[in-house]
Amino acid sequence: MTANHRQDTDDYEALFLADTPMFDTRAPIEFKKGAFPHVQSLPLMTDIERAKVGTSYKRDGQDAAIKLGHRLVSGKTKDERMALWLEFAKQNPKGYLYCFRGGLRSHTTQAWLAEAGCNYPLVKGGYKAMRRFLIDRLESICDYAADPQRKENFYIVAGQTGAAKTDLLLKFANAIDLEGLANHRGSAFGKRAAGQPSQIDFENKLSIAFLRQHHKSPNAPILLEDESHLIGRSALPTKLRGVMQESPMVVVEADLESRVEHSFSNYILQKLAEWEEFSADDSKIISLEGKPYDGDMTAFELFSEELKKSMFNIRKRLGGVRYQELTVMLDNALNAHKSGDNSLHREWIRVLLSEYYDPQYDYLLEQRKERIVFRGNAAEVEAYLQALT
Repeated sequence: MTANHRQDTDDYEALFLADTPMFDTRAPIEFKKGAFPHVQSLPLMTDIERAKVGTSYKRDGQDAAIKLGHRLVSGKTKDERMALWLEFAKQNPKGYLYCFRGGLRSHTTQAWLAEAGCNYPLVKGGYKAMRRFLIDRLESICDYAADPQRKENFYIVAGQTGAAKTDLLLKFANAIDLEGLANHRGSAFGKRAAGQPSQIDFENKLSIAFLRQHHKSPNAPILLEDESHLIGRSALPTKLRGVMQESPMVVVEADLESRVEHSFSNYILQKLAEWEEFSADDSKIISLEGKPYDGDMTAFELFSEELKKSMFNIRKRLGGVRYQELTVMLDNALNAHKSGDNSLHREWIRVLLSEYYDPQYDYLLEQRKERIVFRGNAAEVEAYLQALT
């Protein structure tokens, strides 16, 4: 194999801006807790092997642990893992490898590759240093946006539920889709069949998105949708949320019927289509409790269960009487839908918007009215935002 003579690197910004191919030598359990987009997990040790080495380290010291690690990853096991690393290096000649701190695991992997004729570079400081870089970089971008002496700022696009704010934002290159990164539609009914990323994965994706946007246009405003602290179960970083709460707001206005239609499309038609896609492969489905699905429910049953669970989750805020009324309407709509008529969903959606979401929105908007710099319909807001860029 042709040797690769590139140097090890600590240029984290360049790695993320270029979507540089990397493979992660940490154990699968570490990778699952948090990783970076477009990175492949090719561990030096399995979770069980890592646990055994860790126990040895605590009991017998570093030298004994290293020796145990070499015994566990030897022979056929080592050959199989080497084959995967070499194939990755062949397919990604400009890539890198890393472990948690840029220490023993990555250097061991790098040395074994070199013995096979592949001098593959590693990321200095490993995952921990890259993660720290992303956290610090997002905070510095927030500081930059909050500085009144600078041109860049965040603009928050607000509007009642169903006003198609996300659709509007996606038209702009300087927008960051927070809900897309969280894989959630943002409301109590916003769960997607594929589930959400881990909190660390969400934060990593978020920071990379801000890094790229800031690098591309450092003096352009960044457009964000108005969000609460939580998007589903993905929490916005505290500093980002704080700056968003102080940023100018642009309000999209839409009539009730258009918002009913938009909600019907998103939360009924598209949601059912997602469950139909994922139910074809049970291994992809994440249950309402966040665990892998292991049942035999149909896509429509999964879709129905999720809607009912979402309604149940807001029962206290709805109040007993309204919750019972909406539950009956939802049950009737689902029964009709199962028989081929999905139109009854518009009835409970209309009541939910007008009697639950709209009063909440109006109250919250009144508390923040001094931040509103423009309001209008979708076309007017689009023209206003275009003039900012």
